[in-house]
Amino acid sequence: MQNILSSFGVFIFLGIVLLITAVKILPEYERAVIFRLGRVSNALVGGTGPGIIIVIPFGIDRVVKVDLRTITMDVPAQEIITRDNVPVKVNAVVYFRVMEPQRAIIEVENFIAATSQISQTTLRSVLGESELDELLSEREKINLTLQTIIDKHTDPWGIKVSTVEVKDVELPQDMKRAMAKQAEAERERRAKIIAAEGEFQASVKLAEAASIMAKEPITIQLRYLQTLTEVASENNSTTLFPIPIDLFTSFIKNAGK
Repeated sequence: MQNILSSFGVFIFLGIVLLITAVKILPEYERAVIFRLGRVSNALVGGTGPGIIIVIPFGIDRVVKVDLRTITMDVPAQEIITRDNVPVKVNAVVYFRVMEPQRAIIEVENFIAATSQISQTTLRSVLGESELDELLSEREKINLTLQTIIDKHTDPWGIKVSTVEVKDVELPQDMKRAMAKQAEAERERRAKIIAAEGEFQASVKLAEAASIMAKEPITIQLRYLQTLTEVASENNSTTLFPIPIDLFTSFIKNAGK
């Protein structure tokens, strides 16, 4: 009886061990690619899961888990010479995710490393064909070009590249100084243009005012009196102004009548 109970206990233990090794639980964001005796079933193109999956233990089934969440990958800074022969260092960030787990595992050894290498070479190639002004001012266009090229290369691996963003553009110090001088010269040019436009507008208004005064001489006298009032209110000292005799002509005529 003890031997029977002992054998039964061994079977129960082996059954528990077999159940533990045979049952796998996958979260919602993971899929499993199962290799059964080295082969993958064509029916499992999208992988298995999520939830509970049953595998055959003892080396018959080998499970490779694939994360389906978006992966954020930093592209290391690349030394690039632009089309106008300016050396710069540029880094970027790539957002991608696995769409077909089976192809991501079978078609390439390490899809993350492969995507990183493709991103680096594409970054050097695309930016090397661009001028510095394009790199600084047309960032969205360059990002779209990078995304299209990288996605085309990674599509056979079942990977979708959603976004590529150029992060930092590091310029040489002499180039920074030259750009600062250029920006300062541009600001001075705009200031001079604005000042010249102001003087031109002022001269136009003065010419209009002179034309009106020439038609109505009395306005000159009124302006003269206004100037005297302004100077008297702003200065405490005594100020002598010569008064033109024409100013009193109208009064003399009225007195003669």
